[in-house]
Amino acid sequence: MYSKSIKYLCLILLSLLVLSGCGANNESKATVSQAAGSSSVTNSTEKSITIAASFYPMYIFALNVAKDMPNVNVIDMTKPTAGCLHDYAATPADMKNLEGAKVLITNGAGMESFMDKITGQMPNLKIVDSSKGIPLIKGAGDVGDNPHVWVSISNAIVQVKNIGDQLSSLDPTNAPKYKENTNEYVKKLEVERDKMHQVLDGVKNRDIVTFHEAFPYFAKEFNLNIAGVIEREPGSEPSAKELAATIDRVKSLKVNALFAEPQYSSKAADTIAKETGAKIYTLDPVVTGPMEADAYLNIMDSNLKTLQEALK
Repeated sequence: MYSKSIKYLCLILLSLLVLSGCGANNESKATVSQAAGSSSVTNSTEKSITIAASFYPMYIFALNVAKDMPNVNVIDMTKPTAGCLHDYAATPADMKNLEGAKVLITNGAGMESFMDKITGQMPNLKIVDSSKGIPLIKGAGDVGDNPHVWVSISNAIVQVKNIGDQLSSLDPTNAPKYKENTNEYVKKLEVERDKMHQVLDGVKNRDIVTFHEAFPYFAKEFNLNIAGVIEREPGSEPSAKELAATIDRVKSLKVNALFAEPQYSSKAADTIAKETGAKIYTLDPVVTGPMEADAYLNIMDSNLKTLQEALK
């Protein structure tokens, strides 16, 4: 009887040990499984894409197309103060900014003359040409095309759509959000465009003198006549002969408004104003400004108010 009791006790103890061992193994497996699941989520979260823009207006457009997308990072390749990329050479700092970027959004139309250097050093970088499909205006003396397409708000709408379409193709995972953001921003641009046309289509005085050749597309959109250009290239003051010719033209056409740009000195414009009696206003080609999503819209609205005052 005593020996049977010992046997039963041994069996009970053995069963408890087995059950306890199974419980420990299950708990260990659950912990490993949770750790693996946590690692997978982290990896998914860390998977992101960096989109670079060649300069300020392209950055603002990209910022809107990639709005509220936590796994998409938008950067400006050049300094926000770079302005128009006339004869611009990509710097070591610019190239460093592109490290890790998967996509570079460009204006195209010949604005980024340094692209050969970038594509040569970064062959895997995907290039988005936002001016695709926009008819180009010939530059001064019919030499080369004028690349300032974004200054026309209608062209800006085409560019934003191009950016949205091409990013959707290059990053299909985020395509629905790119398309949603594109449509939302395009609607805002269309509202601003309609507002500008409502005001400017009816002005009688349509002759303007601009600071440099940044406004042909803008003038074409609103049927304005660029009677003269103060500086063919910003930063290179006109010769005495060119200045005299502009003064004569302003006088003969009785142009009342000269438009300087906030990015450059108005010295030459001041001289013309002094000789002709024309008044100087500021018209912004949107090449620098706040690094904010609504910057393009705000600058265009400011341009509208300026033109409304200048052309009345």
